Amino acid sequence: MTVDKPPVTISPMKRRSPRRSSQSAAASRRDGKTTGRLRIIGGDYRRRLLPVPDSPGLRPTPDRVRETLFNWLAAALPGARVLDLFAGTGSLGLEALSRGAREAIFVERDARVADQLDHNLDTLKATSRGRVVNADATGFLDAAPTPATLVFLDPPFRLGLAGPCCAALEAGWLTADALVYLETEAGLEPPVPASWQLHREVRAGDSHGRLYRRGDAC
Repeated sequence: MTVDKPPVTISPMKRRSPRRSSQSAAASRRDGKTTGRLRIIGGDYRRRLLPVPDSPGLRPTPDRVRETLFNWLAAALPGARVLDLFAGTGSLGLEALSRGAREAIFVERDARVADQLDHNLDTLKATSRGRVVNADATGFLDAAPTPATLVFLDPPFRLGLAGPCCAALEAGWLTADALVYLETEAGLEPPVPASWQLHREVRAGDSHGRLYRRGDAC
């Protein structure tokens, strides 16, 4: 399989500690409050800050990786039909809506995380184009498919979910020339359908993002 360009490697940045005490952070977690912020980095909602829950395993795609990814996707975003699986904060699907996607379905199993994502869509006045499904992504893919032109697939690391989800997407969830962005733990070589051609890839810390195009090599 041929890659158009060598993988982009992004060095991890040091994270600054939030300006609040550990006592207040613990209290916020007990109360079920949101403790973080998601920043939209481009498009109509650029610079908007949205609250995200403090939830175990919630792993939003870093800003610099998102910037690289959406530079690659610029031509494909206007009018795109997006499926954001294991959506979490919705950082990828929301960014796609901000940059011109026609619609996006966000699939998230954690009810509290899904509720906050729904609220964030309302805050952006994007509920007519975005829909949150509170469901397990693997179960969701067993339902009757609606083909998407762009899929974000960011499953929890080290649970063996990437391969089965990629195979399930081939059962009617993708248009003929769909793009699929798959983010996995570093070192994993995910099994993908033979019709997927690797187009771009990016590495950052413990994650490895790959952008595939369905159909002939680009």
